[in-house]
Formats: sequence, structure tokens, C-alpha cells
Amino acid sequence: MGRIGSQVVNPIGCADCHDNETMNLTITRPALVEAFERMGKDIKKASHQEMRSLVCAQCHVEYYFDKNVAEGANYLKFPWDNGFSAEAMEEYYDNIEFSDWTHAMSKAPMLKAQHPGYETYMTGIHAQRGVSCADCHMPYKSEGGQKYTDHKMQSPLNNIANSCQVCHREEASTLMANVYDRQDKIIENRNKLEEQLVRAHVEAKKAWDLGATESEMKDILMGIRHAQWRWDYAAASHGASFHSPIELGRVISTGITIAQETRIKLARLLASHNFNQEIPYPDITTKEKAQEFIGLDMKTLKAEKQEFLKTVVPEWMKEAEKREKSYDAVAKSKD
Repeated sequence: MGRIGSQVVNPIGCADCHDNETMNLTITRPALVEAFERMGKDIKKASHQEMRSLVCAQCHVEYYFDKNVAEGANYLKFPWDNGFSAEAMEEYYDNIEFSDWTHAMSKAPMLKAQHPGYETYMTGIHAQRGVSCADCHMPYKSEGGQKYTDHKMQSPLNNIANSCQVCHREEASTLMANVYDRQDKIIENRNKLEEQLVRAHVEAKKAWDLGATESEMKDILMGIRHAQWRWDYAAASHGASFHSPIELGRVISTGITIAQETRIKLARLLASHNFNQEIPYPDITTKEKAQEFIGLDMKTLKAEKQEFLKTVVPEWMKEAEKREKSYDAVAKSKD
């Protein structure tokens, strides 16, 4: 990050989504094109309406960095070879034995969902009806007799008249309540899955402490991995509890099932090691208590963050400003 830190200040510009000569929508991220190719699809055949979502899919997706493409490189890839679903991407990751990190307590090889927004959007009713991302997040507006896309990308709830009410005739308050109602119901079950996962991690640690072997823990750790992947798939896919509440409900329910089955295996394993007591659920009612429970030294981490913001970030900003001025100079010389 230190080598390329100055580049993170760059904003999203026109050329990220538009051809710089024709201004037609275009794909500028090779990872998206390559993912379509591996699925046997030609992204060049996408319609204009499909492109109004695909340009968003260049970034708002699940992804990982493949370190095996080129030496010393982290190559961006989308894990869509088997499909868009949580299970399809999970299968992809399992087949290549990929993990983002190993959990410190349970020692499970974990997956960290990025933000599978496009994947979950594709399973929802709006995608089925041909509604694009831009229709809601960048709705059309008129000015001076001209109709164009509003490039103030934001929540549709901030502009219900131009987004939701173009198709839905209900009152704005009703439409907003519909959104929050779906989100609340998804979060309710997601929290149940979260509790099962916390218990599974704690119980797995106890099993290791009692001398459990890797062969005894193998299936258990895979169960934890799969259950938490589903929790994270639901939590990280921003807006998906509204975009696709049926699919999110299905994913979370399968996660709960996997977590419960995994805890049954853990109970049997603990019993085989002569441990038949209930392990108390940790007090993680606040973020601070959760941080303390897992052993995070927040005082040191916060001090390091402040030092980073004080010394490193200003240098990034100076370098970025210098680069932007050089770009401006080149552009002026061509005018």
C-alpha cells in the first residue's frame, strides 16, 4: 500500500465507465471481461440497459487477488466460474483452496466477502424486471428540455420521486417503510446466524485446547468457514437485503443450518475429550467488549492509526497533487 497509496485519492472519473471519444458506456476493468469469458459469455453483446448495471459491476462485486498469475503481482479476479450464487463462489474458493485469513480462535480458513452487490442484485425482482442499477441510483432527470442520467450516485431513498415513484405509485413514506421492513427482517435472522458462529468459534478453540487433532477438526472448520461465508455474503453485499430479500433469506437460513450442524459435531467431539459442559457465551454486547474478548490492543492500534494519518497520508496527498498537476499540464499542452 505504501507504494501505491497516493493513488487511492483518485476519484472515479468519466473514463471509468465511458469511452473517452464516444462517451458510450464501456468496460474498463479487465477482471469483469475475463470473468464473463470464463463463463462462456461475450460482454460485448450486452444491451445498453445491461451496460447500465455492468459498469457498476466493475467494482461492486466479490473479488480476490490471485498471486499465481504473475510473480510478485496480485491479479484481480472475480470468482464467477461456477456462477454468481454464494454456493457457486464458495465452491470456486474451496476448489482452489483459497482463504483470506486463518481465524485466531477456531483456526478455520476463512473467506472475507468484499461487496457482492451485483451478484445479489442479479437474483432480485428488479433485475428480473430489467431495472438497472442506474435506474434507481442514478435516475433520469430533465433540465432545459434535455433528459439525462443524474450522476449524483446515491441511495434511491434520497430521491424517491425520480427513482422509486417512476414505477411505484405508493406514497414515499410507504415505499421507505417497505425498504426498512425488509432490511430489519434480514438483519434479525443474520444476527441469529452471528450468534451461532460466535459459539462455534469459541467451542472450536476449546476443542483445540483439549487436544483435538487436525483430522478431527477438518469437517468442523469447513463448516465454520461455509457458515461465516454466508453471514458475510449477506452482511457485505450492501443493500442486498432490499435488492434481493428472498435470496438473502435463503443464504442466511442455510448458514444457520450449517452452523448448527457444525456445533453438533463440536459437541460430540468435546464429549469424546471428556468435556460435557456448556461453554458460556462471551459478553460482546458492545464493540469495545468484543475487541477486548478477541485480544485486540485498541490503544496501540489507535495510536498507530493516528501516526499513520499524521505522517503517511499527507505525503500521499502531496504526491497525488503533484501527479494531478502534471496531468493538467499535459492536457493543456494538447489544447
